[in-house]
Amino acid sequence: MERVVKFLKDAEVYYLATTEGDQPRVRPFGTVHIFEGKLYIQTGKVKEVSKQIHANPKVEICAFKDGEWLRVAGELVEDDRVEARQSMLDAYPSLQNMYAADDGNTEVFYFKNAVATFSAFTHAPEVVEL
Repeated sequence: MERVVKFLKDAEVYYLATTEGDQPRVRPFGTVHIFEGKLYIQTGKVKEVSKQIHANPKVEICAFKDGEWLRVAGELVEDDRVEARQSMLDAYPSLQNMYAADDGNTEVFYFKNAVATFSAFTHAPEVVEL
């Protein structure tokens, strides 16, 4: 899991794919964090992406750097504990200008049943279960 987080942080931006009905939706994200041994991401409840995740928690993220890409597929589970939200905000102090752990908007999700795949044109895919 540490290798996955390092790759995502080094890439700086990853793309989160959700669905809205039968339409795929993809957008850039940047938050990724390990809390209590689980891989977390963060968003705001007022955003469409939040509604999409709640409607269908099966998502995939993808990032690319230095000729290699990483995909992480799995289900997102909301962690509504203030401690989980605060841990994410502590890891990303710049978010504290827009979010607070108890603002009613900040939400964090962790991956469940996740599979990470490291790929490149120069080597066979490497699959890691999280």
